[in-house]
Amino acid sequence: MIEIENLRKVYDNKYEALKSINLTINNSELVCLLGPSGCGKTTILNIIAGLLDPTSGDIKFDGKSIIGMHPKDRDIGLVFQNYALYPHMSVIDNIMFPLVVGSNKLPKAEAKKRAQEYMKITKIESLEDKKPGTMSGGQQQRVAITRALVQNPKILLLDEPLSNLDARLRLQIREEIRSLVKRINITTIFVTHDQEEALSISDRIVLMDQGIVQQFDRPQNLYLEPANLFVAKFMGNPIINTFEMLKQDNTLVSQDFSLDLKKFDKDRFKCDLDGDKFIVGIRPEYFVLSHTPLFKTKVTVKELIGKDCILNFEVNNQAAKIIVDTNSNIEEGQELAISVEYENIYLFNLEGKRIY
Repeated sequence: MIEIENLRKVYDNKYEALKSINLTINNSELVCLLGPSGCGKTTILNIIAGLLDPTSGDIKFDGKSIIGMHPKDRDIGLVFQNYALYPHMSVIDNIMFPLVVGSNKLPKAEAKKRAQEYMKITKIESLEDKKPGTMSGGQQQRVAITRALVQNPKILLLDEPLSNLDARLRLQIREEIRSLVKRINITTIFVTHDQEEALSISDRIVLMDQGIVQQFDRPQNLYLEPANLFVAKFMGNPIINTFEMLKQDNTLVSQDFSLDLKKFDKDRFKCDLDGDKFIVGIRPEYFVLSHTPLFKTKVTVKELIGKDCILNFEVNNQAAKIIVDTNSNIEEGQELAISVEYENIYLFNLEGKRIY
């Protein structure tokens, strides 16, 4: 188990990269640190790895603090974005390297045997004699992961490991990583800025922004039950539609449409509706074509994405999107009559706090 307690990191220029982070990661769990550039996800990984010292706070592995412990004594495997393979060494020598150096080095024959065992697990036996410069990016990535795993670490840390690969290969390798770490039962922390990657690979996701954990939850909950407006906007592609609306009695009013508060599910409200201005969030898939619409508009741009089609339109003098079936045969310039599923509306105050 990894316990992160009140972790802060402030750099010499007074920039506060991490603001009192508290997380508990269970044994054998695969957790993604997700968020935009500069949110603090790689900083957390580097502190866990021992490459950075925290300003304050603690990190414990199975109840024992590792702050101040040398990286080589932390029992971790680390895979970087750039793979960091030795170009003059063959694949087998790259993988063996951590086993044949240091005070706990193994005899060469034993190290080679273990390396070959892990190469079978990651399915790279045929690359044994190749040099990194002769291999594809996907092959190099498999070698880097194998080199991290051959040490039998308790924890595997992966820092944007797929960002140098093309889209199709990223999909393949992330499936392999998920399968691999579950098969060998290793606690894994995976840093990424790609929400699709995090959603597909994780047991749980830590979504961060500006050094703060915005939500730590199962993947589907970040999408279906966002804790705040940042989470709602970050998760989902296309991005959620948001509209500022004014509360008048039991109605939320905007320029082009209104919402009846009496139709909202009372059990979904998380707090009282204090104030008179709110932000309504409606995901593109929760707008629906209707014979009794909230508003009418025209299609400005049509985007085909396989079985679905994204229709762009304007409402309240701003751009918005709806997802419809490709077979709906709606074309640019055509009128849309749009309603909404009330149970799938999100409501936030102006500070971004989730209300409904």
